[in-house]
Amino acid sequence: MPNTSEFKSSPQDVTFTACPAFSIEALSSPLAVREVLSDVMMRLKGLHLDAEECETVELVLAEVLNNVVEHAYPTPDGAGPIWVDCVHRDNGLHIRVCDNGRVMPGETLPTGHIRVPDRDVDDLPEGGFGWFLIQDLARDVRYERHGQQNRLEFRIAVAFGTPRPS
Repeated sequence: MPNTSEFKSSPQDVTFTACPAFSIEALSSPLAVREVLSDVMMRLKGLHLDAEECETVELVLAEVLNNVVEHAYPTPDGAGPIWVDCVHRDNGLHIRVCDNGRVMPGETLPTGHIRVPDRDVDDLPEGGFGWFLIQDLARDVRYERHGQQNRLEFRIAVAFGTPRPS
């Protein structure tokens, strides 16, 4: 099982005690996504994120977790574990999401490019914007397949420097 101690750090990286590093494990399902998001946001309260920062963290993490549920474990009876590790440093929130599901196609991240629609926006199918949102809102997005495990790491540029006062 992944843990936050595996995150690489450099001397200028500082982990703040206003939000201690944490790990969450869940069994993949749409309900689990909602529960993990709620748990993460509760644990981040010590960072005093503003509304826009909260929305960014929640949106990026929701897109990532929903992708795991829909693509890594695509069948209803194929649910599997998801691990979320989170640590706050001076350059933002570092998050790693791991699962034992299907490998990403080509063992690489999707490009995240938005194609200009060739039809009316109202006729567009749902979906297809998730990786664009993830790569637009997160930084240092990296994917690797390590043995039988998918590992996605990214940084969300929120709560810079010393934690804000209450």
